[in-house]
Amino acid sequence: MKAQVKLGRIAGIAIGLHYSWFIIALLIALSLVQHFRSVAPQWSSTVVWMAALITALLFFATLLLHELAHSLVAKTRGLRVRAITLFALGGVSQIETEAPDAKSEFWIAIAGPVTSGVIGLVLLGTVWVNGWKPGTEPALPVIAVLVWLGYINITLALFNMIPGYPLDGGRVLRAVIWWITRNADRSTKLAAQVGQAVAFLFILSGLFRFFVGANFGGLWLAFIGWFLLDASRSSYIQVELMAGLRNRRVADIMERDCGTVEGHLSLQDFVDEYVLRTGHRCFVVLQNDRVSGLITTHEVKKIDRDRWSQTSVQSVMRPLSQMRTVAPETPAIQALELMAREDMNQLPVISEGHLQGVITRGHVMRFLNTQAELHRS
Repeated sequence: MKAQVKLGRIAGIAIGLHYSWFIIALLIALSLVQHFRSVAPQWSSTVVWMAALITALLFFATLLLHELAHSLVAKTRGLRVRAITLFALGGVSQIETEAPDAKSEFWIAIAGPVTSGVIGLVLLGTVWVNGWKPGTEPALPVIAVLVWLGYINITLALFNMIPGYPLDGGRVLRAVIWWITRNADRSTKLAAQVGQAVAFLFILSGLFRFFVGANFGGLWLAFIGWFLLDASRSSYIQVELMAGLRNRRVADIMERDCGTVEGHLSLQDFVDEYVLRTGHRCFVVLQNDRVSGLITTHEVKKIDRDRWSQTSVQSVMRPLSQMRTVAPETPAIQALELMAREDMNQLPVISEGHLQGVITRGHVMRFLNTQAELHRS
C-alpha cells in the first residue's frame, strides 16, 4: 500500500498516510465527541472537540509506534524496511523481504502487540497514580484522553493477538508452526487457513449482532471479518506464487528475443509500427547497433500525443546505465522483489556486459499461470 501523503522519515523508514486515513480519523473524532459528551456532559463544546481531536491524533501516533516496533525489530534482524503507511484500518510496515527463520518471524510479529500493551498499561498506570480509579468517570479532559488511549491500546494489543493470519497473532502462530515443522510455506498456509476460519466467525458474529439490534457495531465487526478474510486469502495465494518461483532463476523466465527499435525513430512511428502491431509494451533501444536503453508505453504516455511525431525514442527512453539490472542466474523471487521495491515492471538481464534479455512482471505471471495449468491437468 502506497502512501499519498508523506510525513518524513524515522530511523531511515519513510512514514506516510493513505487517503483512507483521513476518513477513519474523522469517524474516530466524531465518535470521540459523542463519547466525551456522555462521560462529561458538563464540558463545553470547545473542550469536547479539542479533547476528541487530540485523542484521535494521539491514537494514530500510538498506531505508528506499534508499526515502528515491527519495523525496528525487522531491521535488527537484517531485513530491509521501506516504509510505514497508516490507513483506514490501522497501519502496515512495508518489510521488503520475508523473515529468514521462525525466531525472527516471532519477534517481529509480537513486537507490535507488546508495544501497544505497554503503552496502554503505562497510560492507565499514569492516571491511576494521579487519582483515577477504574470504573469511575474521569473529571479532567487530560485524564479522559489518557484513559481512552490506555484502554484502546490494550484492546488493540489483544485484538492483534487473535490467531488470524495476517494479524500479528496469526504471524506468531505461523512462527510457532514454522518452528515445529521447519517448513515456512506449510506454516503460512496453515496460519492463513486459521485466519480464514477466524474471519468467518467475525462475519457471522457481526451479522448476528446486527440482526439482533447491534446496528453499526455488528456491521463493523462483519466488515473487519471480511477484511481479514480477504487478507488471509491473499496471503495464501502469495505463498502459492512464491512456492512456484522457488529454485527458479531469471534465465528460466526471461524473454530472450526482445523486440528492438532504433533510437532515432519518432514516438509516433514507434507506437504505430511496433507497439500496435506486436502488442508488446517493452522494447530494447539500439543506437549504432549497441543497446542504449529501454522504452515502454509508460515513457510514451508521459509525452503529449501531439508531440509524438517530433519526439525521438532515444530522448524519452530509460538509459541502460541508469537502470537496475539482474543477471541470468539471479533468483526469480529476488528479481520480483526488486521490481516491487523500485516500482518497475521490467528489468534488463545483463551477463558479461551484454544484454541477454528482459524479465517483466508479466513474464513472471505467465510462467506461474502455465505452472498452475500443468498441475491441474
